[in-house]
Amino acid sequence: MLKIDNLHVRVGEAEILKGLSLSVPTGEVHAVMGPNGAGKSTLSYTLAGRSGYEVTDGTAQLLGDDLLALNASERAAKGVFLSFQYPLEIPGVPALTFVRAALNAQRKARGEGEISAPEFLKKAKAEAANLKMDFEMLRRGLNVGFSGGEKKRMEIFQMAMLAPRLAILDETDSGLDIDALKIVSEGVNALRAADRSMLVITHYQRLLDHIRPDRVHVLAAGRIVASGGPELALELERDGYDKYGKAA
Repeated sequence: MLKIDNLHVRVGEAEILKGLSLSVPTGEVHAVMGPNGAGKSTLSYTLAGRSGYEVTDGTAQLLGDDLLALNASERAAKGVFLSFQYPLEIPGVPALTFVRAALNAQRKARGEGEISAPEFLKKAKAEAANLKMDFEMLRRGLNVGFSGGEKKRMEIFQMAMLAPRLAILDETDSGLDIDALKIVSEGVNALRAADRSMLVITHYQRLLDHIRPDRVHVLAAGRIVASGGPELALELERDGYDKYGKAA
């Protein structure tokens, strides 16, 4: 699904990613863990195509295609989805309107017809119910006045509606209480599929108690310095990142 080789990325004058290599096979969930400033969010923004993140070397491929040659909209149409750590508020734009516009834009880019209003509403109601969301939330301005947990549920709702091939979850557990964490994790787990891969970026083991990854990678000083099974996350929770920082 995703293959990254020797990726170098600058933000302004600072080089943040310094030769990062990573592969996520189709159908697998991989977690990336690391200390603050390691480059985790830079990785997610670079893959999604956010401006200001300059790739100076290396490659990133999605299903064999050159991901870095595409703009952000083209990457979304190819099936890349990013769940933000801090979702933006968009006053005056109802969440339902936003999600339907995004979905139809992607369908148009893929040469598909628009989803009908009845079909969209039926799907939206079903996905909202799965996430225990009050459907009236979706009629309000996107994320306006939402709690941290509500914003994260909205991110997973969008993911369910857009059905991406590669989902990148950037610290989805940030700001969630235990109940919200369980609900969001259940929503993510429900979207695991043989033709979908996920890259879960987090500081803490607690999220991985609910979203069990196939592989865990340690990102330190701009590169992947260790990889292993789910037990690696338990080691990090117990011992911290210090020895990996030194190795990097």
